[in-house]
Amino acid sequence: MTKRLMVGDVAVGGGAPVSIQSMCNTKTDDVRATVEQIHALEAAGCEIIRIAIPDQAAAEAVDRIKEQISIPLIADIHFNYKYALACAERGIDAIRINPGNIGGEEKVKAVADICRQKSIPIRIGVNGGSLEKDLRAKYGGVTAEALVESAMGHVALLNKFDFDNIIKRMVESNTLYLVIKEFGSEKGYLGPDKISAVDCGYIFEDLVRRFSESFGEEAGAHFTSRDIIYLMTDLLLSEADLDTSSMTVYDMAMGTSQMLSCMEERIHELNSDIEVTCFGQEFNPSTFAIAKADMMIRGGDPNNMRFGDTLSEDQFPGFTFQYIISNPPFGIDWKREQKAVEAEAARGEMGRFAPGLPKISDGQQLFVLNGLAKLANKGKMAIIQNGSPLFSGDAGSGPSNIRQYILENDWLDCIIQLSTDMFMNTGISTYIWVLSKDKPAHRAGKVQLIDASHCFEPRRKSIGTKRNDITDACRELIVTAYGEFANGKVYGDKNGIYCESKVFESVEFGYNKIVVERPQRDEAGNVILKRGKPVPDTSLRDTENVPLVQDIDAYFAREVLPYAPDAWIDHSKTKVGYEIPMTRYFYEYQAPEAVEDIVARITALEQDISAGLAALFHKEG
Repeated sequence: MTKRLMVGDVAVGGGAPVSIQSMCNTKTDDVRATVEQIHALEAAGCEIIRIAIPDQAAAEAVDRIKEQISIPLIADIHFNYKYALACAERGIDAIRINPGNIGGEEKVKAVADICRQKSIPIRIGVNGGSLEKDLRAKYGGVTAEALVESAMGHVALLNKFDFDNIIKRMVESNTLYLVIKEFGSEKGYLGPDKISAVDCGYIFEDLVRRFSESFGEEAGAHFTSRDIIYLMTDLLLSEADLDTSSMTVYDMAMGTSQMLSCMEERIHELNSDIEVTCFGQEFNPSTFAIAKADMMIRGGDPNNMRFGDTLSEDQFPGFTFQYIISNPPFGIDWKREQKAVEAEAARGEMGRFAPGLPKISDGQQLFVLNGLAKLANKGKMAIIQNGSPLFSGDAGSGPSNIRQYILENDWLDCIIQLSTDMFMNTGISTYIWVLSKDKPAHRAGKVQLIDASHCFEPRRKSIGTKRNDITDACRELIVTAYGEFANGKVYGDKNGIYCESKVFESVEFGYNKIVVERPQRDEAGNVILKRGKPVPDTSLRDTENVPLVQDIDAYFAREVLPYAPDAWIDHSKTKVGYEIPMTRYFYEYQAPEAVEDIVARITALEQDISAGLAALFHKEG
């Protein structure tokens, strides 16, 4: 029989009843949301709760969480042993570590020492990503036997430090044996020849949707369906040089890594000899674990799948990649990362965020800047955004400056507007931005806009809010439109499924915002002067957006002076701005129905109603 130990007031091992455990999926430093979820889980019958500790902020929230709950709390430590020390000081009931991920023996010893002093149990966890190379070689890869031996090795290490409060669940739990047995059976086989990685992504996303809706998951934070991914891959590989031996692909918000696997799949369909190396970063512990496992299954390097917040904990400093494909969160604030982001922005061109910072309530443009910083000189990126980055922010603001940075460097290649209801957890309109640091000559200095909001087929059965699909035929229309780079051309049937392409000079999106002043006047109507110059009347101050392609003075003389002869421009306040009003470019005037037609339609309805009533009353009579 195993030794019994206590996790808070719950006995574990040594013949104690099996305890029900669960793990929060909130951001731990969001104390209110975490406590609410813990209370809900406790009400549902949970006896022990585990929380993720991916950073110092999460560790520092432990005591505030403990003050508001009565259920035992386990800290799941991610990579940094200092987080374990901080949790131990704040009254955590147990600590879960993977010794292979937190550093050398001295760091493990520091955790063991403080836990021994405070009588805090340690739960050991191991996974394929941290499995020692010698065990991989010994067992021919990641096997159950290798994982058990790895866990026992860590047990031995902690025993060396005279620490024996260890939950050796991997070996001593019959439930683990039963789970492995089920997955080893024919019905539990989920090999890639039976269920693809993308299908597993669908399964995972549906589970997420089913079981996390009550916790208010934010739009854009999860899985991107394969129809959108394949469109992105085909846009990236359009006109690609496939006569090469290797390619690198990066996803800065990889989720379960399905974009990376689809990109690799597409490249190998075109040239099976290309060695594709994938890199990804993810902040959600569960999706990160799936991504790392998927990479091992596909024979890639799991160490290229890295955990951490891309904005504040960049795991690939100094790296550049040939292709970037990503769907980062949109409409989510970056308050948690604010200090780190602002510090990096202050580094100027040495950092990722020198061009400007978006509004604190929406960090999606920061991911675009991160991608551009990591895009190779001849690289190409496809990234999903909502409508906000197209136009939010006035001239001189962070969002406008970011657009200016992209357009004046001639990196924006194309924007494709998708239909609504394309994602499982949001029905809003979304856009694929294609950015390139090596545009072909015929695309240089220009931007293509494709309205594909009508290029979809309705699903027979929706998945959450995903009601529309980009079918193979739809994707072919969009990719053809992108490849032909035509201005004002419609692809498909405008009365059914179609997309439309337009091409603009990059400078057409820019404007000078000028400040127009008018003078103060006294009661007699005379202009008030100060040092010989008219004093501006702030109540009459106005602004005008003058397209960059137009001369400011000529515009002012034509559009302002005829209506305000006493006006002048305060040139010291002129600012450059950029916006991409995509809806305006594709707007088509629809003439209202003619009055005569409306009258005729109403008359016909009246006659139909009168005839029905007459027939009804005649029958009753």
